This record gives sequence, C-alpha cells and structure tokens, in this order.
Amino acid sequence: MPFIKTEIEDLIIFEPQIWEDDRGYFYESFNEATFKTAGIKTHFVQDNQAKSSYGVLRGLHYQVGSHAQAKLVRVISGEVLDVVVDLRPSSKTYGKSFSILLSAINKKQLFVPRGFAHGYAVLSETAEFFYKCDNFYNKEAEGGLIYNDEHLAIDWKLDQKDISLSEKDRVQPAFGDHKPAL
Repeated sequence: MPFIKTEIEDLIIFEPQIWEDDRGYFYESFNEATFKTAGIKTHFVQDNQAKSSYGVLRGLHYQVGSHAQAKLVRVISGEVLDVVVDLRPSSKTYGKSFSILLSAINKKQLFVPRGFAHGYAVLSETAEFFYKCDNFYNKEAEGGLIYNDEHLAIDWKLDQKDISLSEKDRVQPAFGDHKPAL
C-alpha cells in the first residue's frame, strides 16, 4: 500500500492498490498492520459517514486537548476538496493549509494527525464522505476556524454563491482567535 508524505510533517496520503476487472473492483481500504509499518500507529475507535450535496462546505473543525482526534478520511461516492490546517504550535508548518481532491474514482485517503483543523467542500452533485477517528467526539472540546479566513487564503474551488454552510460554520473564529489545538 503506497503512502505519500506531504510537505506537512505527519500528514500522509494513502493510495491503495486497486484490483479491477469486468466484474468491478476490490481494494483494502485499511489494514492496521500495514499502516503501522508506514509509521501510522493510530488505533481508530469510531467510523463516521456523511452525505452532502454540491456546494456544502463542512469545516474547519477540530477537537482540543485530550479529546483531539486523528482521522483517516476518504470519499465513497462523488468528489470533495479536503482541506486541513496545521494547528500544532511547535510545528514548522503551523498555520499552513493543505488540500487534496478525494473522490470515489481516485480512492485516495488522507491521514490527518491530531492537531489539525479539517474540512471539506463537495464538488460533485452529491458526495458521501467517510472517516475513521482515534478518539470520540466531545462537544466541550470542539473548536473551529472560519472557512474564508484571510490568513489561510484557502481556495475551496467553489464560487462564493454556491457555498452552503451550517450556522455553526458561519460564525467560527479567524485563525488568530482560535483555541489552541493541543
């Protein structure tokens, strides 16, 4: 299973080997032993799945302190722009964002370690987004960043008029005003 390091330390792209024939395809989306061999020693405790329509932007979210979460994210149907922001104060890439196109076609996955804000924007008619977490959600430990923060300058690949946000995501703080992630 190929793992590709990104320019942000510990943020890793996983491109599974896919076996295809006239009947369809098969691939192994997760194997704990293989991930450990690649240096990802995360024990996942929860799976989550969301379906959204074109223009839905979810994020940027994170959990703080002992409730921080590492995630392994992928798309089951459709296509999204997946975005993370490094919130680890001691990291040389603190405040930097990274984005990747995840789709049912490319089957790429992104391992997001603890200490990152995470979000995604749906670029197809609909998309089903699936992710594993290594810690349980805790409402009191949630944090977020406003999606259109000038410091982050994220290109979500959507026209502003097409972006659909939850009320919570409309009022997230700017990068300089966020809770510490760790």
